[in-house]
Amino acid sequence: MATSSPVVAASAAKAATPAEAAAKLGATYPHEQMATRPLDLNPAHWYAAIKWHYDGGTLNWPMIIYIGLCHYWAVLGLTRLATVHTYTLLWAYVLWPITGLGITAGVHRLWSHRSYTAGPALRCLLMLMNSIANQGSIFHWARDHRVHHKHSESTADPHNAQRGFFYAHVGWLLCKKHPDVVKEGKKLDFNDLKRDGFVMFQRKLDPWFTMFMCFVFPGLVAKFGWGERFWDAVWVAGFLRYIFVLHSTWLVNSAAHIFGDHPYNEQWPAENPIVSFFAVGEGWHNWHHQYPYDYAASEFGITSQFNPTKLFIDFFCVIGMASNPKRATSSWERTKMKRDKGVFEKSNFVLCMEGYAARGADAAEAYPAKKQD
Repeated sequence: MATSSPVVAASAAKAATPAEAAAKLGATYPHEQMATRPLDLNPAHWYAAIKWHYDGGTLNWPMIIYIGLCHYWAVLGLTRLATVHTYTLLWAYVLWPITGLGITAGVHRLWSHRSYTAGPALRCLLMLMNSIANQGSIFHWARDHRVHHKHSESTADPHNAQRGFFYAHVGWLLCKKHPDVVKEGKKLDFNDLKRDGFVMFQRKLDPWFTMFMCFVFPGLVAKFGWGERFWDAVWVAGFLRYIFVLHSTWLVNSAAHIFGDHPYNEQWPAENPIVSFFAVGEGWHNWHHQYPYDYAASEFGITSQFNPTKLFIDFFCVIGMASNPKRATSSWERTKMKRDKGVFEKSNFVLCMEGYAARGADAAEAYPAKKQD
C-alpha cells in the first residue's frame, strides 16, 4: 500500500505545479514514478496503512470478506487441476478470453467510452460475457471508469495510482471510496447507460445474475457437458479462472499506470506489453489515456501490438454487427506536428495539478501523505 515516497512528498509539498515539483525533485515526473515509487515491500508500511483505515472506519468489510473467500476457493481450484477432466481445463482456459472480452470490448470500449457502435445481438452477447466476468454491473463499472478518466491520478480517481501499486491494484476495493470520487461521479451524465436495455437488465438482477453466470454456469456446463464433478468445475472454471481474470484486469489499473514507456504523454499511465497480454490487449495505456475514444486503445494494428480486443471488434464490424469504430491516429499526427513546432498539450494530470494550485490547495492533496493510505 505504498503511497508517495518521502522524496516526492517533500518536493510536492513545496511546489504549486508538477513542473515546480519536478524541478525540486531534480527529475521529470515519469522518472520520478519509476525511480522513487517502487513496490513497497515493507510490512511495517502495510500495517500502518491497514491500521489507519481500521481506526478511521474506512475498511470495506463485505468486499474484504468476499475477495478473501474467492481467493480461498481459487486455491481449492489449484488443488483440483491434476484431477479434473481435460475438457474442464480447456473450458477454464477458453473462459479467460471470453470474460476478458466482456470487459475490454464490452464494458470498457463500448459502454464506458462509446468508441464504436454495437447492434442488439452483439450488445446482448457482450452483456452475457461481461456477466461471466463478474466485475460488478456494467453500469457501475462504466460509471467508475468515466470518473477515473476525468480525474485520473487525483483524489477523485477511484483507483488513484499515486496511492501506490497495491491500492491501484486491489486496495481501492477494500476500503471505502474517497468522498471526491462520490462527489465527482454525481456530476457525470449516465443517461446513455440507462437507455440501454441490456445494461439495465443486468443492473436490475445485480449481483445474483452475474454471480450465477460466473460460478454456477461454468460448473453446470462441465457437469452436463462431459460429466465433470460439479464442485470441482466450480473451483477450477469458476473461482480459479475468475481470480486470474480479476488480477489481469487489475494490472491495468496498477502496473500499466506505473511501469512502462510514455511515448504519447509524459505523465501517467504507461505502455505495458505484459499487461496487454494478460488483459487481452488493454496494456497500451499511455495511448488509451491520451485518446480514450479510440476503439483500438493502441496506436498500431494487431501485427505490431498484441490486441485481441481490436481483432474481435474488427470481426463484428466486418459481419455487420458493429460499426463506427473511432480512431485517433489522425489526432496523433496533428499532435506530433505541433510538438515539432514546440507546442505541447497539457495532460489531464497537469490540468488537475494546476486546478489545485489555482484554488490554493496544498500540493499534498494531490500527492497524498503516507497516513492517507
